[in-house]
Amino acid sequence: MKYQILINSGIKRLRKAKALTQDKFAEKVGISTEALRNIEYNKYAPKADTIDNICKAFNITPFDLLLPDINQDKNLIDEIVCKLKLADNDKLKRISQIIDLIK
Repeated sequence: MKYQILINSGIKRLRKAKALTQDKFAEKVGISTEALRNIEYNKYAPKADTIDNICKAFNITPFDLLLPDINQDKNLIDEIVCKLKLADNDKLKRISQIIDLIK
């Protein structure tokens, strides 16, 4: 269930970052404003084709919708840095490869 909250908040964050109203965003991705409103208020999870349409419309991946908003959690970067400091070189290389895949 937590993935739904992450995706839904990611969709809302994306809409606000693009400075779009719910009406304009919904129109751009081919859903009703009511459906978008229900997604943003965590009443419903978006369908797979809705996520696909959002990703195509804004040239992002579904993974981008799962990323937390770093501005809301300023300690996240510090937490990641602390974890990286504890990793050995082999793990750091693997982490670097994962980051390259995500980019």
